[in-house]
Formats: sequence, C-alpha cells, structure tokens
Amino acid sequence: MDAKSPNEQQPRGRNPRGQGERLREEVVAATVRMLDELGDDQSLSLRAVAREINVAATSIYLHFPDRDALVLAALERCHQDLMLTVQQAELAEDGPVARLRARTLVLGTWAHSHPGLYKVLHESTLNQRANMHFKEELGRTTTAAVQRCMDAGLAPTDDASTVALDLRAAVHGAVSMRVNQPDQQWPPLEDQVDRFLRKLVGTPPAPAGGTTGA
Repeated sequence: MDAKSPNEQQPRGRNPRGQGERLREEVVAATVRMLDELGDDQSLSLRAVAREINVAATSIYLHFPDRDALVLAALERCHQDLMLTVQQAELAEDGPVARLRARTLVLGTWAHSHPGLYKVLHESTLNQRANMHFKEELGRTTTAAVQRCMDAGLAPTDDASTVALDLRAAVHGAVSMRVNQPDQQWPPLEDQVDRFLRKLVGTPPAPAGGTTGA
C-alpha cells in the first residue's frame, strides 16, 4: 500500500448523484495526461491516476474494470481529438490535394507535441491485446481523401484504400523514427510528406510555399 505524505489531501468523498459521468471524464483526462508523460501504458497504475485527481482507487473501478479498459478509453479520447484536428486542418485548405497534404501533416505535428501518447497509441502491446476499432476512422477518412484526389484527376486512378495504406505506412514510419530517435538530424517532415504524396499517391508537386490548392 502506498504511504501517504503528511500534506497529502484525503480523497474527496463520493460524487453527488448524477455526477458519476463527471468523475469518469476527470479520470480519462488525467489518464491522457499521464500516458503522454510516461509514454508507456504498462507504467500506469489505477492508484496513481486516483492520486492525480484525489479520489479513492475504488472510485475508478466503478467506471473501469482494469487498467487496459481505462487506457483504451483514454486512447479513444485522444484519437477523437486527433481526428478533430485533422478535420480542422482540412477545412483550412482549398482543393483535394491541399486537404490531403494538410491532414497528413497533422499526424507529424501531433506526434511531435504528444510523443508519449503516440507511442502508446501505435506502439504499445495493448495494440495486440485489444481491438482499437476507433483507429479505423483514420484509415477510412484517409482513403476518402485519396479518392477525392483521384476523382478530381489530380492523382492516377488506382485502388484508393491500397494507396492510402501505403501513404499511412510511410508517414507512420517517418513519425515513429522521429519520436524514437529525436536526436537524429531529420529532414523537414513537410518535405517528406510532399515526396510521399508525389511518389505514393501521384499528386502534382506542391508549389512554392508548401500548399497545393488544385
């Protein structure tokens, strides 16, 4: 059992009726923060999460039966936030190629800001133990974005799902290498993404300034 420091606050009491969902949100938000700091779901404990938000560990078990269930809920939340950022990036651009480029770059910028979450979301053993069905949304929306480029005549006609998978694999590789080897001298991710789009999707070169409104 963890020893309490003299100045440690006592866990707060039971939430009033109707506030259980509020506690669940606090637990998930705290878990997201801690996973980003740890970069490893195996290092997370429910007791540590409980201390983070000053509740009894038993309160967390009311919402999550075990650590995997809690980590999955936290990863689904951060994936939802990532998809919202992707959508906002697309809406800021004109034309299917510029939108595909913008959404592809989001992964790199998000991973740079949240390397710990990226590692847990894509590289943890939880991927082998649990079905992260929510991650399928990124594949579907990337396929749709590639298909729009093909439909507009801005990329060769091909199987959009296969092309999108190749693109995602290339970007994940580039991002993972940056996350795991941060001291290396990497080329700008924007330049790599432009090469991936040209070579894997077949889009026209991005004009000076890095955007393609076609």
